[in-house]
Amino acid sequence: MNHRYIPMTETDRDEMLQTIGITSVDELFADIPEEVRFKGEYKIKKAKSESSLIKELAQLAAKNADARSYASFLGAGVYDHYKPIIVDHVISRSEFYTAYTPYQPEISQGELQAIFEFQTMICELTGMDIANSSMYDGGTALAEAGTLASGHTRRKKLLVSETIHPEARDVVQAYAFGQSIEVVTIPHKNGITDVAALNELIDENTAAVLVQYPNFFGQIEDIEKIGEITHDNGGLFVVSSNPLALGVLTPPGKLGADITVGDAQPFGISESFGGPHCGYFAVNKKLMRKVPGRLIGETTDDEGRRGYVLTLQAREQHIRREKATSNICSNQALNALAASVAMTALGKVGTQEIAYQNIVKTRYAKNEFEKAGLNVKFDGAHFNEIVIDCKMPVKEMNAHLFTKGILGGYDLGLTYPELANHTLIAVTEQRTKEEIDALVQEIDALVQEMEALHA
Repeated sequence: MNHRYIPMTETDRDEMLQTIGITSVDELFADIPEEVRFKGEYKIKKAKSESSLIKELAQLAAKNADARSYASFLGAGVYDHYKPIIVDHVISRSEFYTAYTPYQPEISQGELQAIFEFQTMICELTGMDIANSSMYDGGTALAEAGTLASGHTRRKKLLVSETIHPEARDVVQAYAFGQSIEVVTIPHKNGITDVAALNELIDENTAAVLVQYPNFFGQIEDIEKIGEITHDNGGLFVVSSNPLALGVLTPPGKLGADITVGDAQPFGISESFGGPHCGYFAVNKKLMRKVPGRLIGETTDDEGRRGYVLTLQAREQHIRREKATSNICSNQALNALAASVAMTALGKVGTQEIAYQNIVKTRYAKNEFEKAGLNVKFDGAHFNEIVIDCKMPVKEMNAHLFTKGILGGYDLGLTYPELANHTLIAVTEQRTKEEIDALVQEIDALVQEMEALHA
């Protein structure tokens, strides 16, 4: 068996101890008082051989339920999408897999170009002018957009739509607390942002209005109208968007967005137990010098050859304590590369086709639920996701579905109390007609059984 690492021998240890002038490892801890040292035995398993350890880990991994062996209808921000096989091949190459911070452009051209291509494709999808090299995830990208807007407008209130992902709203709230920014929630009406409520809440102290497109319920917001209201009151318009949906939807940049953010997970990034994945952050030109994180630019060297460099910002900008413009000084380079490879492999036509399949298959699921007599909660255009009234606890329904090889939807009652017993069903291009039909059949049978028991 090939060794995955080269172990240290006793001879290696003795040579190192001799070099630093001590006779035992215990001498390295001489400054730690005896009375505070731990002298017991850790309650951990005995060390195993490499072969035994690999076998045990494989057995543990086999207990996981994943989208390869189950039909997954669980979305809510993280989705089971087609990932071109070339993605894992490219990101597993050592020059990318081990790369971290490309401060030295003379030895980081490959990494820098990959990030530059990511930025370019994000701009094409969103219709924005400038995109950064990536953020930690979609939630922190949205929060950074809020703090940027507050700093740019010198206003201290953010209006956040209730149809934004609940976890992303929590992140915004956490960031805003540290900056003494007020966060006000715009309620939803029939699954989309209540424009009448927005008109009542917005004022001269509103730094930005934040919405999601498509929103958490899968509904398509009228972001052009919301953007007009925002700009009429002097605020910035921030749109959090699923980048795959932009394969068919009008880009936010063409509908008035000042900042567009989101998570690139739909492009070539696995679910990975919920993330973090790869946030993106794009702005119009007037905000390009206030973009958090890194920007990669294209230039030429002294001999006229094309090259790539970090541009506009230095890392030091982000470690100036109270003067810092951002909380991020790194990026998700490897996941950004995965997204770039996926987008390149799919191309414009492939991206549009997958987005279209998401619409068509979700529409089919909606129609089948309605034929079965189940209530689809919201009307209007939608992408990827629909809300179904289960008439029973979602936790119980999902437990039953699991026994049938199905991963059920998100329990909306966890974050929207008024939607108790409602599930958020995600239908991606990966789901087949047979899987959708099986889901509808199982839920319908459960609901009928429950109604019969209570008759």
